Amino acid sequence: MILPLVELQRQQRCLLVLTCKNMINVDVNCAVKTIWSPAKIVKAVQTAAKLEKKITGSVEINFIGDALMKRMNREHRGKDRVTDVLSFAWQEDSVFKTDCIGQIYICPGQIKRQAKEFRISESEELARMLAHGLLHIVGYDHGDDKEATKMFLLQENIVEAILKK
Repeated sequence: MILPLVELQRQQRCLLVLTCKNMINVDVNCAVKTIWSPAKIVKAVQTAAKLEKKITGSVEINFIGDALMKRMNREHRGKDRVTDVLSFAWQEDSVFKTDCIGQIYICPGQIKRQAKEFRISESEELARMLAHGLLHIVGYDHGDDKEATKMFLLQENIVEAILKK
C-alpha cells in the first residue's frame, strides 16, 4: 500500500507543485528536513528529464524519516531496514489513465549515512538517489548486468548534470 498523502500532510513542512518547461510536473512533499530546497529538487528533476525523455507527466517526490521508510521497505519489499529510496511506478499495470509516472520516497537520514560511508557529499548522494528513483519509475532496472550497466551509466550522467547546476 502506498502511503496516503493525508499521512504525509500531517507531518509536512514543505509542499511545492511546479510545472517544468519540458512537461514534467513535480510535487515535492517534505515530512522531514532535506538539504535541498523544493525549487532545487524541481530543477534536478528537470535536468533528469532533459537526459531521459521518458521522464514526462508528473511525479511526486516525498522526503520521509527513518521509521516510515523502514516500515514502507518492510511492507513493499519484505526488508525490515531503512533504505535510501523507494519508487512506485504508476504506469506499470495501471488501469487508470493518469499523467503521473509515479512516486519516489527518499530518506534524508539514510542519504546522510551513505554519503559519510562512501566519502561523498550529501548533495551528490541525494542527486544519485533521486536519479535512481526517477529511472526506476520510467522502466529502468538493474536486475542483470546488461540492464544495470545501462541504468547506472545514465544515472551517473544525470548526477553529473544535476551537480553542475
